[in-house]
Amino acid sequence: MRMRRKRNLDSRLEGCGDRIIYMDRDQKNFQDKSEKALIDYAALFGNSNPVILEIGCGKGQFAIEFAKTHPDVNVLAVEKSSNVIVDAAESAIEQGVENLYFMRGNAEYLDCFIPEKSIGLIYLNFSCPFPKNTYASHRLTHKGFLEIYKKLLKQGGEIHQKTDNMHFFEFSIEQFTANGFGLKNVSLDLHNSDFEGNIMTEYETRFSQMGLPIYRLEAYMI
Repeated sequence: MRMRRKRNLDSRLEGCGDRIIYMDRDQKNFQDKSEKALIDYAALFGNSNPVILEIGCGKGQFAIEFAKTHPDVNVLAVEKSSNVIVDAAESAIEQGVENLYFMRGNAEYLDCFIPEKSIGLIYLNFSCPFPKNTYASHRLTHKGFLEIYKKLLKQGGEIHQKTDNMHFFEFSIEQFTANGFGLKNVSLDLHNSDFEGNIMTEYETRFSQMGLPIYRLEAYMI
């Protein structure tokens, strides 16, 4: 079901100033990826700190908490829905989180905006599992997206995934291992493991309260 457009959305987005980077080439008819609009991290963040990326940030709970607890790291959080990203950006501004910027658009075009080999870590938190096999190519761990991530990740960079969907998790493991990634710290029940330092997302809080297991892995390029 399509989300109803928020009231005063345009004015609210304007109120977020330059905190949101608009990937305007995310239109359905956009095919040409030859032109780049690469982000200048030093100009954007005002420092040379390492950069991490969250793809599908929702209302920003994870990105904001990560940025607050890692002030020496810069965070880019991607979300395709203006309806959703406006809440995240407003919350970050209200809480005074300076090392976090948002990108509105589709992950297919990240390599048009993010410099190659510049990201140390990518987070995929509770991405849409697209359960129908006909939509498998839309899953953020599909080989098509993994090829994009390979361009963006530094040497030794990693992808950390969390999901509540077992079938999506199995699909992700297959895709990672078939496309040049190794796996470590694989958990089939994160909240009943000895993993420390977990930052909860909105969905994670809801799912864990329902008693659902949370699946987690860390992927690295071999």
